[in-house]
Amino acid sequence: SAASGSGLITESWLSWSWTYVCFIWFGMVLTLLKYYVFLCICLSASVFLNTLTPKFYVALTGTSSLISGLILIFEWWYFRKYGTSFIEQVSVSHLRPLLGGVENSSTTGLFSSVNGDAEPRPSVSECKVWRNPLNLFRGAEYNRYTWVTGKEPLTYYDMNLSAQDHQTFFTGDTQQLRPEDAVMQKAWRERNPQARIRAAYQAIEMNHDICSLLIIHSLYLILLCVFMCRCAAAYVLLAEEEATTITEAERLFKKSLRIHAGKDINLLVYIKRRLAMCARKLGRIKEAVKMMRDLMKEFPLLGMLNIHENLLEALLELQAYADVQAVLAKYDDISLPKSATICYTSALLKARAVSDKFSPEAASRRGLSTAEMNAVEAIHRAVEFNPHVPKYLLEMKSLILPPEHILKRGDSEAVAYAFFHLQHWKRAEGALNLLHCTWEGTFRIIPYPLEKGHLFYPYPGCTETADRELLPSFHEVSVYPKKELPFFILFTAGLCSFTAMLAMLTHQFPELMGVFAKAFFSTLFAPLGFFADKMESFMPSSFWHQLTQI
Repeated sequence: SAASGSGLITESWLSWSWTYVCFIWFGMVLTLLKYYVFLCICLSASVFLNTLTPKFYVALTGTSSLISGLILIFEWWYFRKYGTSFIEQVSVSHLRPLLGGVENSSTTGLFSSVNGDAEPRPSVSECKVWRNPLNLFRGAEYNRYTWVTGKEPLTYYDMNLSAQDHQTFFTGDTQQLRPEDAVMQKAWRERNPQARIRAAYQAIEMNHDICSLLIIHSLYLILLCVFMCRCAAAYVLLAEEEATTITEAERLFKKSLRIHAGKDINLLVYIKRRLAMCARKLGRIKEAVKMMRDLMKEFPLLGMLNIHENLLEALLELQAYADVQAVLAKYDDISLPKSATICYTSALLKARAVSDKFSPEAASRRGLSTAEMNAVEAIHRAVEFNPHVPKYLLEMKSLILPPEHILKRGDSEAVAYAFFHLQHWKRAEGALNLLHCTWEGTFRIIPYPLEKGHLFYPYPGCTETADRELLPSFHEVSVYPKKELPFFILFTAGLCSFTAMLAMLTHQFPELMGVFAKAFFSTLFAPLGFFADKMESFMPSSFWHQLTQI
């Protein structure tokens, strides 16, 4: 058995070696054939180039310039719209797998924290959108903007998220749907505002028919109230979308609150919150503050609704800075999720204490005091959390109406914060000057924001895509960190400029450019010609003929 085993090994080794020798021989033959064909092409190409006229070079360079210019325009448009290069995206998503490359599908990884330990990078799931706690009224505010400017301030994606929120919050148990509930569910899904309003009136009419039937049969009044509470959501829809003034919206919200039986907590909290916002917009700020405090006291477990952000804005309008500090002490906690409102309001309070006497020249001479250092650190902390806000506060970028949903640490949150809080920063003397002098220093602390954070997690890389969905197309989305132009845009720009210059020179100086082109190609092919001469002198003259016959 040992002899047979050794024989099999020898046989397999001989077959493998023979196969290897055959591959080497075929490889040598194919290589020699390739060199021969290439030399023939080079010789014929040199003859062909000598017969070309200047018109051919003009057409060649002009066509190349046109094609590269079209590619440049398309690449620039794609980069402005989607933030990436089309050629790069296609090569990464389609060509890289074909070439054996592996693309990391996971968005998590280990990064160094402040103390050097490894910590997980936030995943895409952390880039979820949140309901804007200070969102405007569609009928009284968003639609008025559309009537004046002709632009839509809300995207379809944003309005679709709101429809999903309303369906979830206001329709209650889907297993006990009444006819008017089914109508309201359909109303929230309608894309056309007029269709939503018609559906709300239909739900109210259906409810009134049931109520009239109950009165005819002399049932208890409590049953009447139970049925009437089911159309409270219809009045909420009318207050949000049909009311053209805040006063009219407040009247409809009060009517919705009167007929609400108190079983649907989500609807009750929403109505009371919007009534407090109506009071704030109509100038009854103390009344709005009391309503917000009562709401937070009555429903302490609904902290995810961020009612404290409404309270902070109203207290800043009253200039009740001690009360603002008390709210921050409760909600600016390390265990609670942060927001731009929390971080920048904290920075505003600390900046307000020193900003009226702050001077950059004096600070550079004597150094920063303890209070000034605390203010600067608070500004750096706020800028690290959301780096888009300062450009809106300093009016380096124009503001738009805030969306109904925001992305924390994104441009949408920055727009929403600056829209309501810019006036409070202007009211604090010198606060914007201190912000202007210190906010850019944050980027020296975190030179690689996508890989390592300072006080927060590394900046998520998914904010740009989500913000483009939330913000209208006429708004230029702020991108952080600032993206450099992709290589292919620079390459096509250089190629387009170079070929256009060659086309112009060839058209103006055809004879001179013809001589230059011939000299250039002769120099380019000179090493190949030298190599061909050496190969012909080394090989027998009949060898190439025999290879061609094979």
